[in-house]
Amino acid sequence: MAKTILVVDDSASFRRIEIMALTGAGYEVIDACDGVDALSKLDQLSEQKIHLIICDVNMPNMGGIEFVTRAKQNPKFKFTPVMMLTTEDSDGIKQQGRAAGAKAWMVKPFKSEQLLNAVSKLILP
Repeated sequence: MAKTILVVDDSASFRRIEIMALTGAGYEVIDACDGVDALSKLDQLSEQKIHLIICDVNMPNMGGIEFVTRAKQNPKFKFTPVMMLTTEDSDGIKQQGRAAGAKAWMVKPFKSEQLLNAVSKLILP
């Protein structure tokens, strides 16, 4: 059965690139346009397991750090790995991301191979 990844990014073009790379590699993808949308989708997925969350940092309505903090408060997603995929690369923001529960950090722009390589390390077989 395919592993499911939640992609959270306010940029439709980046979401499309991520979705194409991930679905091409055999993953199932659910996408959300910001943290509010992502929390709503997580609430709707009572039966489905999310194997990885890939999240941008800077988004309207609810940014990535707040979203990850809130998602990690839900026991169902406490151990779900999170990778931040963002233009941000300052140590301060990375520390906030780690404190919120992010396990990995990738800076945009990225190559599909980089993304898939990181994903394969974060999703256990």
